[in-house]
Amino acid sequence: MEEIAVVESLAALAQPLRLKVFRALVVAGPRGLTPGAMSEGAGVPPATLSFHLKELMSAGLVSQQRDGRFLIYRADFARMNGLLAYLTENCCEGSGCCIPTLKGTAR
Repeated sequence: MEEIAVVESLAALAQPLRLKVFRALVVAGPRGLTPGAMSEGAGVPPATLSFHLKELMSAGLVSQQRDGRFLIYRADFARMNGLLAYLTENCCEGSGCCIPTLKGTAR
């Protein structure tokens, strides 16, 4: 992953509501979420959510797909994994010993 893409992704996630929305999309997995479900879950007006979704899409972290009359948003797992790989590729001088497993990681 290019450094500029990493910075764009981190900048997009460096806002509490965008981070919350992105995490909700990660939890939802490939099925994604509608804006209505996200707006209700986050407790924010649709216009506010729309602004933040646009920022996440601009950073490449979220995709949008039309399903009939609904929009479905999904986390871009390839981009997320690329970001995580970039952040951890030289961990412990590349030995990989400090990369935690998913079980038991701190939240």
